[in-house]
Amino acid sequence: MRNLTLTACEAEVMSVVWSQSPVTVQDVVDAIPRQLAYTTVMTTMKILEDKGFIARGRKRGRAYTYNALVSCESASSTTANEMANRFFDGSVKSLVLSLIKTRQITQQDLAELRDAIVSLEQVK
Repeated sequence: MRNLTLTACEAEVMSVVWSQSPVTVQDVVDAIPRQLAYTTVMTTMKILEDKGFIARGRKRGRAYTYNALVSCESASSTTANEMANRFFDGSVKSLVLSLIKTRQITQQDLAELRDAIVSLEQVK
């Protein structure tokens, strides 16, 4: 299985690809809130293509379009597992507890987490 981890810049680009696919390099440049050079985005998209995250598609005018090959869910799941392994000795529980402790969490968020836990317990 290929490595589905993303750098911060790659994740930023993929966020645009996932939400607007198909996209051109210019579409991504325009959608990212911070200012990035066209060539930086183009290079990042080439890396993402080489990693198997995106594929070049048809031409739109003079530019190629790109589509996602990997879902956001798949990439985020891999990243979460990697974080658990890297920082919490593989413990998903410790990762989740750390996120809860270090982030503002609403009562609604807690209710959704409880519901998800109950659903998982019912499956087992």
